[in-house]
Amino acid sequence: MLDFDTIAAISTPMGEGAIAIVRLSGEEAVSIADRIFKSVSNKSLNEVPSHTIHYGHIVDPKNGQTIEEVMLSIMKGPKTFTREDIIEINCHGGIVSVNRVLQLVLANGARLAEPGEFTKRAFLNGRIDLSQAEAVMDLIRAKTDKAMNVAIGQMEGRLSNLIRRLRQEILETLAHVEVNIDYPEYDDVEEMTHRVLIEKATRVRNEIDNLLQTSQQGKILREGLATVIVGRPNVGKSSLLNSLVQDTKAIVTDIPGTTRDVIEEYVNVRGVPLRLVDTAGIRETEDIVERIGVERSRQYLKEADLILLVLNYNEELTAEDRKLFEAVKGMDYIVIVNKTDLEQKLDMEEVKNLAGSRSVVTTSLLQEQGISELEEAISSLFFMGTIESQDLTYLSNTRHIALLAQAQNAINEAIEGIESGIPIDIVQIDLTRTWELLGEIIGDAVHESLIDQLFSQFCLGK
Repeated sequence: MLDFDTIAAISTPMGEGAIAIVRLSGEEAVSIADRIFKSVSNKSLNEVPSHTIHYGHIVDPKNGQTIEEVMLSIMKGPKTFTREDIIEINCHGGIVSVNRVLQLVLANGARLAEPGEFTKRAFLNGRIDLSQAEAVMDLIRAKTDKAMNVAIGQMEGRLSNLIRRLRQEILETLAHVEVNIDYPEYDDVEEMTHRVLIEKATRVRNEIDNLLQTSQQGKILREGLATVIVGRPNVGKSSLLNSLVQDTKAIVTDIPGTTRDVIEEYVNVRGVPLRLVDTAGIRETEDIVERIGVERSRQYLKEADLILLVLNYNEELTAEDRKLFEAVKGMDYIVIVNKTDLEQKLDMEEVKNLAGSRSVVTTSLLQEQGISELEEAISSLFFMGTIESQDLTYLSNTRHIALLAQAQNAINEAIEGIESGIPIDIVQIDLTRTWELLGEIIGDAVHESLIDQLFSQFCLGK
């Protein structure tokens, strides 16, 4: 375990609540807490067993003033999250009370923790690897149950174990290469022929390929789908947003152009998190404010992962509708024909021809019809209707995806070199590069500045 100073931070969200927690970690955590905590049993914290909780008061040792009534947990390393001594002070959840406790802790020798420093210490002290540390933040930010399950799997080491197994296989292969280069006269050493080498390299590449195949779904689960609702004014875009969110987030009127700006909301659609954007209706307009909203709509359209193109069942297809079909060509989109409770004026055959292989879903948002079919279409488009988060190791982190893609290129170059008859000691360079890249995922070979950058994205107190 590395020798660090003692840090402290508020580990619960700021604001009013039943309980707030001030957390300390480090060699002096127990002695600092002992100076300011008066137990009703009058026992020193140095005398009580680890992993116990005690009732008492936080008292300013300078003047004897009682600051708070608390429950204090003591957990002595190495059987803690950071592998250091940890104190958690459970006080009342008011902003003033928790800050007073924190200030007293800092005044008695602790330092205010940096964002993510508790988790960083868990990594540096060897309790978790880098991919598990990053999964902690994924768990906090998870928007759906399935995203949470993927994060929990990574926290438990599912990805780490797979990466370590691949690295060990590469390492054993490199060892055989070294032996055959240095001791070619040994007949009893396995002959590292091109055939054996390519078999092992191909096996590693297949595992990497399988991981990368889950990256699209994994990234969606982690970050959500940037989903843009587009259409002419007054076709039901805001009603669609409200139906998916199940709340009145957007103003709905019969007046075209009511939505002047974009409205963003997160919504869970059958385990798929959507970052849903309701845009201003796209049309030519002389209204300056509405025109700005339309331009923003066009910009969001370019950046979207999924587009929900809304049409009006009660109106004939217009030139603006056809322009929208042109604008989304080649993108992932679903056509929604709304207002089916009204008289049909839309040519559905023309709509289906324009949509081609894309899904066309009919809805009456006023009567709450068609939402289930739309959710099924969204889920099927990206996950073939199911997400096997319990059975697969989903690759969800952008950094992991980039490193695995580089490892894939390196192992491919090694295989191409073997097939081309390049000497084995040259091929060894690409295999070693693959091994190093995989190591960066779990933090076995990573620069200190990258570690600082990653943990700076964490919440304060985590």
